[in-house]
Amino acid sequence: MTCKYKHLTLDARQEIQKGLKDGKTFTEIGEIVGKDPSTISKEVRAHLITEQTGTRSRSFNPCKKRNTCTHERDVCESCFNAFSFRNTYCSTCGMCTIKCDEFEEEICQKLKKPPYVCNGCKQIRSCTLEKKKYDAKKAQKDYEELRSESREGIDLTPEELRRIDDVVSPLVKQGQSIHQICVNNADEIMVDERSIYNYIDAGILTVGNLDLPRKVRYRKRKQKKVVHVDKKCHLGRTYEDFLAFMEAHPDYAVVEMDSVEGTRDSTKVLLTIYFRDSSLMLAFLREANTARSVTDVFDELDEMLGREQFKKLFPVILTDRGSEFTDPASIEFDKEGKRRTYIFYCDPQRSNQKGGIEVTHEFIRRILPKGTSFKYLKQEQVELMMNHINSYARKKLNDRSANQLFSFFHGDEVATKLGIKAIPSNEIILKPELLNQ
Repeated sequence: MTCKYKHLTLDARQEIQKGLKDGKTFTEIGEIVGKDPSTISKEVRAHLITEQTGTRSRSFNPCKKRNTCTHERDVCESCFNAFSFRNTYCSTCGMCTIKCDEFEEEICQKLKKPPYVCNGCKQIRSCTLEKKKYDAKKAQKDYEELRSESREGIDLTPEELRRIDDVVSPLVKQGQSIHQICVNNADEIMVDERSIYNYIDAGILTVGNLDLPRKVRYRKRKQKKVVHVDKKCHLGRTYEDFLAFMEAHPDYAVVEMDSVEGTRDSTKVLLTIYFRDSSLMLAFLREANTARSVTDVFDELDEMLGREQFKKLFPVILTDRGSEFTDPASIEFDKEGKRRTYIFYCDPQRSNQKGGIEVTHEFIRRILPKGTSFKYLKQEQVELMMNHINSYARKKLNDRSANQLFSFFHGDEVATKLGIKAIPSNEIILKPELLNQ
């Protein structure tokens, strides 16, 4: 088969998948599809699918000590196997990987060298480690989505955005114009003046239009370019991937994440986090709607709660495709590269896929109606608002409050760390007057 097209087709990708299953090298596969071996290598590595599956008799368990582990129904505080009449070791449970203090992840060394996937591995049926696979149909779908997105907006990686923001924002706050900043720092910024204005318009830099001395006087443009940051961040994290992941890990709790914006006179925005198990919502005021500000919130939560508790509260996070959520790796992994959570994205224009957080936003809008400026809003006021919302008993919760359910599932100590306080039912206010007291 000779591929006459510049880009790989579905047929070519299916040949790659078949070749991997048959144990062929990249060179041999390249000869079949008419492509250079390096092209095959890049294709496979760009479309790796991560699977956390076990075997028929053992759950997924990547712990180095899984074969010598002696823990027996004692890792979890309340083991669901506690009443079993047979001995059940924690290593067979599937939950010990996120709850055991002695857990050390083992990564298959074969995945560090070609072909980088498990498609043709003869030990896959007995392996309980994390697996990497290549699927032709999934790769084709990812390619088509990426091609569609690449035809609109502006492409930036998180690293490029940080580099630009680190140079531009401090100088703007010092009163310098965008033109002068671009002239004096051309080698560091490496984008033109118009692009900087587009980034500021899109709200992906720390500074906003109000920080510019003359920009706010200009008439607002009718059309604004769509800005996309790191288009590849969705690969392997789609809603379809989320459903597959949850099917393999039904015991993992899901947390939904979104943003709530005020009027354009302020760059401030709320990051909202919704716990599906209790319907409780947290909200954090950010100075700008940037990916870095989202990461900062999770870094602070990780430090405040401790890694063990953080992983229990945030095992899986589901969010939309907003530009502020396009640096998932910095949330999933800490600065040392250790995983602390998993991020997945809803499909475009499908807010119903995270309906819980959307419904709870209605309570926020009772207190902060659309058209309300966040310019003078403070985090203390946000916490007060959320305590009133979370203390409100709801029919769908059997006339209990989200506060009560959260404390039941996670304990009063964790609730206290997060600043969650109960408000007496007759003192709850869900109107703008709450923040005017």
